[in-house]
Amino acid sequence: MMNIELEFLKSAFSFDNPFIDIKGVIEWVKKQNNQIDVDISEILFDELSSWDFSNNKSSLVHETGSFFSIDGIRVNTNWGEVPSWDQPIINQHEIGYLGFITKQFNGVLHFLVQAKVEPGNVNYVQLSPTLQATKSNYTRAHKGKSPSYLDYFINAKPNQILLDQLQSEQGARFLRKRNRNIIITVDEDIVLEENFIWMTLAQIKELMKVDNLVNMDIRTVISGIPYGSYPGLQIDLISFLDNKNSANSFEYKVLKSMLEYNNAVNSLNSIINFVTKHKSKFNLTVDKIPLKELNDWNITDSTIEHIDEKFFKIIAVDVNINNREVLNWTQPMVKPAQEGLCAFVCKEINGLLHFAVQAKLECGNFDIIEFAPTVQCLTGNYRNSKSEELPFLEYVLSADKTKIMFDTLQSEEGGRFYREQNRNMIILGGDEISNDLPDNYIWMTLNQLKSFIKYNNYLNIQARSLLAALCFKSNLDE
Repeated sequence: MMNIELEFLKSAFSFDNPFIDIKGVIEWVKKQNNQIDVDISEILFDELSSWDFSNNKSSLVHETGSFFSIDGIRVNTNWGEVPSWDQPIINQHEIGYLGFITKQFNGVLHFLVQAKVEPGNVNYVQLSPTLQATKSNYTRAHKGKSPSYLDYFINAKPNQILLDQLQSEQGARFLRKRNRNIIITVDEDIVLEENFIWMTLAQIKELMKVDNLVNMDIRTVISGIPYGSYPGLQIDLISFLDNKNSANSFEYKVLKSMLEYNNAVNSLNSIINFVTKHKSKFNLTVDKIPLKELNDWNITDSTIEHIDEKFFKIIAVDVNINNREVLNWTQPMVKPAQEGLCAFVCKEINGLLHFAVQAKLECGNFDIIEFAPTVQCLTGNYRNSKSEELPFLEYVLSADKTKIMFDTLQSEEGGRFYREQNRNMIILGGDEISNDLPDNYIWMTLNQLKSFIKYNNYLNIQARSLLAALCFKSNLDE
């Protein structure tokens, strides 16, 4: 029987792919981009087809009642400096599929990756999971074709399922939205369609170092992959995976923090107490209100936007793409006011890499609080924020290059967000960072973070996206 954790670990170390190397993947994506015709244009709300404002601008909805709606909400909370605010939000109750088919080649698990274009992607085609579909998509509410390889997931037997989780999406933009993150394995041969390739996990992780290449849906699925837990001395036995990193390399520190279950500064019980205390202390009330009644937001012919032009706006787009299940459609999208920043600060404590994790309340969270990166600035202009308002912000922005372990622009979900990208960073600190953290922060190892990912609604999408990028072995020059 397959040792799932070991097979994932082997794939995370392996750049040996009989089908394609790293440079080949980059060229393949460029070729896919050159082969498609894409035309995305902003339009007036009145030009939307099958979408309309209901009940005198109460909500923006699809005529079928499927897909999603843009609703207004009023938020009340005792969290932070702003106790109440109004905003539009994406309301999508459906649970969609984000899934990979995997198969062993030469003893290494390979992932079936898709080159997929989304209307909101800054560069159109990005690497995507095998299956990326809302319930409205895979039940063909759009009257188009079924997504490729859908039947493999629908008919998967329990012994084929390697990972199966419900995970949240952006809590500031979606109202209690979750997707089924799933990985299955097959033994039989699969006929590859033109825009699909097999890749190892190491290759996927390495390509996250390239701006806007690996989409959000891949990042959330692989963030949940388990690698197992071992006592410290056994971790050196991973040498059979051809790990050539020295004990002082960041990759080795990541590996040790990921696999070792001893020597953490906080126990799992104390972390559970920490998050339970915050969920009990802070209140979150979200009431649906008509869009036309939103305070500080204006509805124009083409946008729903904040009076100060901050945060984000709702726009309408006309989409023409020649290789989708549906070739032409219109839809509302969320357009950001500026680029955001998501960053983890980490340091070694007790000889083990720990991450400063934030307990963060967002209005769309399913259960009030989720674990978030050390710094997460998505809806305000962080360049104008005061350092005391956002702990660690100044430290991250002024970090010496030698401390920056990861620094890449990553796109958000291109099916709902229009050309939104956020700077993703991981900073390796030292003694200049106190072991004492602000009240809503706690130190956690990667092994502990992984322990919480497998349960629903603990780690937010921004934290999972950063964790997915952590490599055990680096080889971008392959």
